[in-house]
Amino acid sequence: MEMKEPARMSKKRLFTIVGIMAGIMLVLVVMLYLMIISLGNRNAVNLSKSEQALHYSYFSETSPSGVKLHVLQTKPAYVTLETINTNVTLTGKVGINGGFFYGNQLLSIGVVNSIPVNKEIGNFGTGSENVKYERGTLVWDGASDSLSVQVASQASEIKVKDHTRFWAQGGISMSLGDDAHWIEQSVKENAPFPDDNRLRSAAVYDQAGALYLIVSETKNSLAVFREAIISSVGDGKLVDGIFLDGDGSSQLFGSKASLPGDNRPVVQMIRIVK
Repeated sequence: MEMKEPARMSKKRLFTIVGIMAGIMLVLVVMLYLMIISLGNRNAVNLSKSEQALHYSYFSETSPSGVKLHVLQTKPAYVTLETINTNVTLTGKVGINGGFFYGNQLLSIGVVNSIPVNKEIGNFGTGSENVKYERGTLVWDGASDSLSVQVASQASEIKVKDHTRFWAQGGISMSLGDDAHWIEQSVKENAPFPDDNRLRSAAVYDQAGALYLIVSETKNSLAVFREAIISSVGDGKLVDGIFLDGDGSSQLFGSKASLPGDNRPVVQMIRIVK
């Protein structure tokens, strides 16, 4: 018995099927793209009305060396320090990451009105000290409404006019007024991975008392990051500041920018609240 060959699919039908499959693929690609955009902007969309009304401005600058900086500019009186134990971009709160930490323990000073911000943890890692080293600590004195950088080991060493009205954020001295010796000072304070290309964050202030909270989008060494800030922020009128925790902990959130670092949680943030 002679076997018949199966009927071949017509070219028209073949083209129709290929077209349908291509259309399905296109729809899936568009849906994936919209999903990615939605996820990327989810925090900005969920920013509450109270957060949208805060007194700060956002801008970004790219330095001559190619470092892209994202900056929240505000007044120190509008800022507080807060324990979050999550990624800054997931809080819905405007600000950037704070000092160094390990697990749920703060290794940098983080104090508001003489109260450590991580006090619930117990006796160690509360924010009452810069662990192991005397380190640059950014201090806002509410009584005089002034900022300074004080090198300290314990929060009790911080000098302010009124210990019930101040905040102090530990980090690493930037020594913006001492270009000749800033590296030496950062070595004394054991700045981590200064020569590695990593994400960086900092808090600096200018002669008018404006506070700049800064996170880099590009990875760079400590020296390159410092120079980028000097050349791109404050119109040449910066006074001083501190390096904050970096690498994947470099995180920023505001109405116009969301930088999650490597998506890790951090213990504490510098938050704009007014």
